[in-house]
Amino acid sequence: MKILSKLLVMMFICAVLLILPVSAVAGENVENGTLSLVYENDIFHSDKYYTNGVRASWLSEPDKISLLALRAAGYVPFFPAGSSVRTTYSFGQNMYTPTDIKIENPPKNDRPYAGWLYGSVGLIAETGKRLDQLELTVGVVGPASLAEQTQKTVHRMIDSPRPEGWDHQLKNEPGFVLTYQRSWRSYVSKSMLGVPYDITPHAGVALGNVFTYASTGFVIRYGMRLPQDYGPPRIQPNLPGSGFFVPQEKFGWYLFAGLEGRAVLRNIFLDGNTFADSRSVDKEPFVADFQYGLAVTKGNYRFSYTNVLRSKEFADQDSTSHDFGALSVSVQF
Repeated sequence: MKILSKLLVMMFICAVLLILPVSAVAGENVENGTLSLVYENDIFHSDKYYTNGVRASWLSEPDKISLLALRAAGYVPFFPAGSSVRTTYSFGQNMYTPTDIKIENPPKNDRPYAGWLYGSVGLIAETGKRLDQLELTVGVVGPASLAEQTQKTVHRMIDSPRPEGWDHQLKNEPGFVLTYQRSWRSYVSKSMLGVPYDITPHAGVALGNVFTYASTGFVIRYGMRLPQDYGPPRIQPNLPGSGFFVPQEKFGWYLFAGLEGRAVLRNIFLDGNTFADSRSVDKEPFVADFQYGLAVTKGNYRFSYTNVLRSKEFADQDSTSHDFGALSVSVQF
């Protein structure tokens, strides 16, 4: 049943793309600002752990940024010379819950209730073969994140079980994360059965009281008319992706699969509050994500569906992995 649901999602995405009109500015190598919307949820699986994430982001036109941002990019020592520089702005909310949301006082060895409401500002530098992403995220963890109200409202609207344990969520705490990621597009670029494919490795680091980790991995794309991109955007921590893509007039598609490993030093949603007593669990120091999915492009539009399999994140987790899906749409205008 899960596989059928995913196939239906992919078929719907393809059908939408085939009937979308192509903007007059859409064409080879024409780039504009890009709006990306990402929705991640375990709707096809179970209502627990990382249960929901939403993110809206805006990526500026190449080099159409403020003088201050352009100067800031010049001071980043690892940005490549001669790259196209853009700014990105994002806003989002994540929510995390224990195994059984119907229990009013969840077991203390289960994942704590937590919410994360945040805004991000970043710089990206792109050369055609390499993408560098530097982003600062600030927000709030705890009741001020409004995750409790969001989940209860949505569950009431869809007649789903009411989450009962939000009184035990993490306490309010300001949060920040500084992330840097680098991707090398088409590090390997060949064809199989007459269809092109490429491999894009990546590496990154995050520092902050919300997340601190180092990561590395790769993404394989296989399809027709592969767009110049680095995979669809995702909500961190995850394989990097980006709102960046070069539009193309004809319909294109690609299947993709990727793997990332993270060495985790801090995850506030498992370790608990930094300066206050709160629920917490013993986290796993190494976490892996395996993802696969489909991306389709036409003109100024890119749609994707991703399925993510995340390895065990804390000692008493009731399963060896957690499964969730991600839908994204990016539009240039």
